[in-house]
Amino acid sequence: MTVTDLTAAVLAGSPSPANFNITSAFWLHHTTRLPGADVTYRNYYVLLRVGEVFGACSFEAGELDPSYCADTSGRTLADVLTSDDPLPVRIAALDAYLAAVEPHHTSEQAEEIVLPAGTPDVRARARDAAVAGLLDVADGTKVALIGVVNPLVDAITERGGVCLPCDFNLRETASGLPVSRDMIEVVDAADAVVATGMTLSNGTFDVLLTRCREQSKPLAVYAQTGSAVVRAFLGEGVTALSAEPFPFSQFSSRPSSLYRYRTDQ
Repeated sequence: MTVTDLTAAVLAGSPSPANFNITSAFWLHHTTRLPGADVTYRNYYVLLRVGEVFGACSFEAGELDPSYCADTSGRTLADVLTSDDPLPVRIAALDAYLAAVEPHHTSEQAEEIVLPAGTPDVRARARDAAVAGLLDVADGTKVALIGVVNPLVDAITERGGVCLPCDFNLRETASGLPVSRDMIEVVDAADAVVATGMTLSNGTFDVLLTRCREQSKPLAVYAQTGSAVVRAFLGEGVTALSAEPFPFSQFSSRPSSLYRYRTDQ
């Protein structure tokens, strides 16, 4: 199964995405620099609200103009999914549909993790420790990290893992590890893989999934982007998922929840 296959199944399935209306569309840009760090994270998100849930997808700078919001509220999810809208908008629509049909907080498969109140670095470390906890990382386990988040690098290494980072926008982690731009290279060299949901927004998710299937490597995904989309691939190549629906942890200092999923794969 691919993302295209999943989209086709949603369009042909029940309930129909034509019955789900987008009530709000958001274009969101924020930056983060944790204390003591010399890296500023620059994040852009498209968010589509459907009922009580939000479909979310991150995107690169310049990929989507804020003016899209004016024409997106009021459309149906089917309209977006069958349009030539940019890929991040279509991923957000697919995410909104799957989350509306089964919100994370009602899923019997999900393990709710409540992140503590606190400063951004406290909450980021708690979140990334929860993600790292999805993998059985023995001493010396080589873990490909697709999408570098420095606290997650630390969480992997603190468990005895050897982190193999890959990112399009960084050259070095905060701890000094060189960052590859070649996803296939680090996946092939790894024993296990941890990847960001942003692989959905840049079109590399299917490639990553296929590679991990072919090599029978565990694939854990941490997802603000398309968290309900990734959930549909549990047991189909994805072995574990940390799903963080909007509003994301970085937008509050109060306790908030993420939802972990595991398979026996």
